[in-house]
Amino acid sequence: MLDTVNNRRLLIVDPCVDCHGLLPGLRTVGWDVDSCDLQSALQHRCDVGLIRLQPFHLEHPEAVKELITRSGTEWIAVLNHDVLRMQNVGDFVCEWFFDFHTLPFDVSRVQITLGRAFGMARLRGQGAAAYPAPDDELLGDSHPLRELRKLIGKLAPTESPVLIRGESGTGKELVARTLHRQSQRASRPFVAINCDSVADHLLRSELFGYEKSALTGALQHKTGRLEAADGGTVFLDEVGALPLDVQGSLLRFLQERHIERLSGELPLKLDVRVLAATHLDLEAEVAAGRFREDLYYRLNVLEVLIAPLRERHGDLAMLANHFSHYYSGETGRRPRSFSEEALIAMSKHDWPGNVRELANRVRRGLVLAEGRQIEARDLGLVSQQDITLPMGTLEDYKHRAERQALCDVLNRHSDNLSTAAKVLGISRPTFYRLLHKHQIR
Repeated sequence: MLDTVNNRRLLIVDPCVDCHGLLPGLRTVGWDVDSCDLQSALQHRCDVGLIRLQPFHLEHPEAVKELITRSGTEWIAVLNHDVLRMQNVGDFVCEWFFDFHTLPFDVSRVQITLGRAFGMARLRGQGAAAYPAPDDELLGDSHPLRELRKLIGKLAPTESPVLIRGESGTGKELVARTLHRQSQRASRPFVAINCDSVADHLLRSELFGYEKSALTGALQHKTGRLEAADGGTVFLDEVGALPLDVQGSLLRFLQERHIERLSGELPLKLDVRVLAATHLDLEAEVAAGRFREDLYYRLNVLEVLIAPLRERHGDLAMLANHFSHYYSGETGRRPRSFSEEALIAMSKHDWPGNVRELANRVRRGLVLAEGRQIEARDLGLVSQQDITLPMGTLEDYKHRAERQALCDVLNRHSDNLSTAAKVLGISRPTFYRLLHKHQIR
């Protein structure tokens, strides 16, 4: 027990005489205390921080905001009466700090506040643990995502085309970028084009380029996306939107490995790996005559299927917290956690827009949240209190309760199904049978 207590690290930034007077009592109750100035604070690891706010901190608050955001823990402000009289100090402290104390200190209250801050930091999984950097990709620890990362590790070193499939918003471009980053082409260009966002009559020139004067008003030649990706990777997002004539030109490139610019006389030999993505059922598009069968087989040499967010049990809270931190700088507000009601509302939402929808709802929540936590209404979701379920038979209620129990336990124990079954008090075979019954992957 003593080792756990002694692991509580407190960092005091820009300490005053009163702050130094706290040290003996804090060390007696198990705090490992360090102090520094604001400029070097991020070089120190801590579980809880305490900063003596001074007028210049409030006149130029960016450094304090950066410290609180990047340290990923709870901070307590120390204020004297002069600072308390400054304009907007109340709003600043309420927005960015867990709590505050005025000088002179009430030592017993300080110790209680530090304990609560430490508990909150641990509860949120913050403390000394570093939060994932904003450029981290494919975040999550659910079974589908672990399998996805494993598959990408196998496919990335190859040179074969890969067809990435998944619903809109699941992160198909992130998968493509990860395939490129883990390949031997990582130091070469990665060029992406959304085939559904370019007008049909411009797609050919966008992909293959054109020579000077090939088009009305063209005063110089244009390098196409395939040529720009020479030596690297091109990513064709929503490839199912390609017109049939452009599909033929792309097929020719995949077969012969060279292109011809519009009005160009000489073919250009290129070394490009092609990754493609779609949310469409390409087999149905082939059957309907809207997508060439020979091109389909050229693109679908290797296949990646991305699970929708509703099937990534256990990833929802992690992703929501990631976006809260990532977008806090954009909104100019401190990263916020989510209330229990918000977490319940998120777990019950079907997420038709997948990860993209989650990111947008969290951005909205950061702007609208009035308290320390993001509520369900801030996310534009219906809270449990507002849900009125229609009456049904006793069997309907049992069915809903059974499915909800499965979803809840998977959100907590998706990495260990034996534990999940044990929590529900059922055997593993029964657990698998219920998953199949309720069509939960």
